[in-house]
Amino acid sequence: MTTRAPSRSVRLASLTLGAVLSLALLPGSAAGARSFTFEVGKRADFVPQTNFVQCVGASMQMMLNMIEPGRDKSAKTQVRLQRLARRWSGTRPDGVTRKGASVRGWTTGLNILDAGPYRLVGTKTLRGAMLTAARAIRQTGKPVGLLVWRGRHAWVMSGFRATGDPLFDDDVRITHAMVFDPLYPHGNSIWGRSPRPGEALTPSELGRQFVKRQNRFRWPMSQSIGLGGRYVLVLPYLPEHPTDGARHF
Repeated sequence: MTTRAPSRSVRLASLTLGAVLSLALLPGSAAGARSFTFEVGKRADFVPQTNFVQCVGASMQMMLNMIEPGRDKSAKTQVRLQRLARRWSGTRPDGVTRKGASVRGWTTGLNILDAGPYRLVGTKTLRGAMLTAARAIRQTGKPVGLLVWRGRHAWVMSGFRATGDPLFDDDVRITHAMVFDPLYPHGNSIWGRSPRPGEALTPSELGRQFVKRQNRFRWPMSQSIGLGGRYVLVLPYLPEHPTDGARHF
């Protein structure tokens, strides 16, 4: 039996209500200090990558599951999503055939599937990246893609904890990011363990693997401008509300 997933508008409304209800006093904190939590993903949305190159396809699959709960967790769908992202990834300037998919193919694939709109965003600081991602999640009710390991791996950020609502508090600080690593539970000998699906990471914990993208080649200007040396996000947005404080590509 097939169950119809709730509409995006209904899901967003319930998420917003849940976030508002999570506004509470922090135990042991100064009077008036508050904690704001907003989460669009669940443990059931997690999908492991079926091989060591399909991190983008698996991340797309998890993002689609968060946007439309219960959508699909099959290996067949993951391969289809990976191929879609690869098709729009472009060629490498060194002529080597890609084993995986690029962040551009990831973004374009989500838009082709009507999961967006999504766009590429680069920030100069980790704090700026977390705030930009949190505001986008809060505003759209959709997850954010994180380009980790200097551009070699894909994660999904599904929610956050903060000192206030990032849409209305200019001095808000993001204290945790909820993330999904499609490589879980394998981890990496260089970058460390894979977070548990939906695990809340502090900025220092996140920053061990979510680092600035490294430019390994002299990419054509249309492909490289602004992404090298920045924290790269696959960011959902509302066309009538552009994201402030971040560079778009």
